[in-house]
Amino acid sequence: MPDLPLELIQGFVLRTYAMPALRVFVLAVDDRQAAGQALTTLTTGSAAIPPITTATTWTIKPDVCVNIGFTHAGLAALGSSAETLGSFPQEFVEGPVPRAARVGDVDESAPEHWTGGLAGPRVHALVFLFAQSEDALNAASAALRMLFTDNRAFSIVSEHDARGLPGNVAHFGYRDGFSQPSIQGGLPPPLPDVLPHAPPGAFLLGYPSQWDSFTYPVPQPDVVGRNGSFVAFRILAQDCGAFEQFLTDASAATGLDRELIAAKLCGRWRNGVPLALSPESSETAIPLEQYNAFDYAANPTVPETVSDPRGDRCPIGSHVRRMNPRNSVVAGNGGLKRRIVRRGLPYGPPFDPSHPDDGIERGLLGLFIGVSLKDQFEFLMGDWANKGLFAPGLHGSKDPVLGDNSSADATFPLRINGKTVELTGLSRFVTCRGAAYAFLPSIDALKHLADTAVGH
Repeated sequence: MPDLPLELIQGFVLRTYAMPALRVFVLAVDDRQAAGQALTTLTTGSAAIPPITTATTWTIKPDVCVNIGFTHAGLAALGSSAETLGSFPQEFVEGPVPRAARVGDVDESAPEHWTGGLAGPRVHALVFLFAQSEDALNAASAALRMLFTDNRAFSIVSEHDARGLPGNVAHFGYRDGFSQPSIQGGLPPPLPDVLPHAPPGAFLLGYPSQWDSFTYPVPQPDVVGRNGSFVAFRILAQDCGAFEQFLTDASAATGLDRELIAAKLCGRWRNGVPLALSPESSETAIPLEQYNAFDYAANPTVPETVSDPRGDRCPIGSHVRRMNPRNSVVAGNGGLKRRIVRRGLPYGPPFDPSHPDDGIERGLLGLFIGVSLKDQFEFLMGDWANKGLFAPGLHGSKDPVLGDNSSADATFPLRINGKTVELTGLSRFVTCRGAAYAFLPSIDALKHLADTAVGH
């Protein structure tokens, strides 16, 4: 497998930036030619504006990283031809609004409740600005806003901010960021990964995919599609008060420890220790570099793995096992073929359990990257998170953290001492507040799109 052209690939497809601040600009194209000129500046950089961040190896981490994606409507607004627009996959052409029910975005998560103009017709581009400090974020933001609005290139539809929380935790209190797929020819993962490296075509167009003898079609012309990827951007509000109250109520009903219940729901203890390695205690002395070194089925490359087909250690329906079942048996035996790159940061201040009803929205700005929105993101949400067909023994239950558990009869089965216990009283802990599907072009593609827009 030849090395990937890192200098052409947008950096966050292959690299975790590990920066504490994120600002997402939602843009609409107002003037095609001016937008093309702005895109040229973004691609090459200037004195005030850093160029689009690639996956090229760096020796010194920059103060900011910038990436960009375009919706199908955005590609049209830049002047892409009918042939180009017609060569993209149907789920990207349609976008997330008409496909909302497929991924569980119904009721309060339905598009009519979305914020930031994300359900509207003028969502053309998403610019992702990651920064190491508030000063760097604000300086780069000011320069970008000027670039966007200069000569009426773009309108800023909305802006969305996220910040890392103390201890690298998410709002439900779990330490995050351990599990990312390793990609052949790409950059090394942040933590050792005992699973087979994913083929590059699972995350980038133009390479052999995760499916035998199949490569996803490259949008045309080739310069536009090759080395590109897709991202599902999601604003996910988290009901921390309801989640903590559920743990209290479930503990009272079952006699189980609250933190054990929290671990069973997620598949990890809140400090990140995986149940697959330590099912009884979060205090097991496991080095951080082993937090991703586990499986749910016998794996000769992981001596520590204990086969867990019935979920005695880690429940089959737990959040992390549903989203990444590794080598365990699941419907269709596709556990290693649906992997996805996860980026993002929390928004809102840390949750204070002593003031659970403070009226402040908290959640996650999530970026879910892959070669196919349909076969990766939509499949994970539609089939594995929100259906009980993921694996035997789930009794029709849904992902206990991410799934739509608004039904009064929602349950979560877990096994304690060889017996199944069903938790009741779940609710919808995570609500979608907005979404967009964007194409992440290569650097060559960005230059082509800029030239097309300008009229060269």
